[in-house]
Amino acid sequence: MNLIFLGPPGAGKGTIAAIVKDAYKIPHISTGDLFRANIKNETELGKMVKEILASGNLVPDEVTIKMVENRLGESDAKSGYILDGFPRTIAQADALSQMSLVDHVINFVIDRETILKRLSGRRVCKSTGRTYHILYNPPKVEGIDDETGEPLIQRDDDKEEAILNRLDVYEKSTAPLINYYKEKGLLIDLDASKSPEEIFEEFKKVVK
Repeated sequence: MNLIFLGPPGAGKGTIAAIVKDAYKIPHISTGDLFRANIKNETELGKMVKEILASGNLVPDEVTIKMVENRLGESDAKSGYILDGFPRTIAQADALSQMSLVDHVINFVIDRETILKRLSGRRVCKSTGRTYHILYNPPKVEGIDDETGEPLIQRDDDKEEAILNRLDVYEKSTAPLINYYKEKGLLIDLDASKSPEEIFEEFKKVVK
């Protein structure tokens, strides 16, 4: 099953993707994770995208397209995949259509206020990438990773100013994809304000 997860930052795409990945045995391909791996490894791409991501802007299409194309060519993606964070533009969607046939596009629907509450409370362990939330999933000791004992950080792109900028960028450049996939009959709306368990139950019904 070839899936695209659409929706603004903070809609919970990554959380549901992790559940779907295990249930359907297909890889979760997140451009955010690909970017962060490059940044951590200080590749040329990583150096280039670090500043762009921190300000909440989008990486140029040609860079993202090439990276995703390479990833879809790996063996674990042959039986299906979940794309999270790609495509973000019509140009990327057109490029994807040349690489692969998509079965469903899941559109996570959620309001701005809920997104701000979710994202601004997110904290991350720098060395492992383990994620917490000060309200919904706090560490055992405030500000400290449960496993490593390291101080948790708030990523630059999880600060309120960057979140609002990311939402503006999303609405301008990515929201047109909703119509793009709706016209192709591939779009399915899901209410992303519910719990992950409820969203997954709804997901199973709509992709049968």
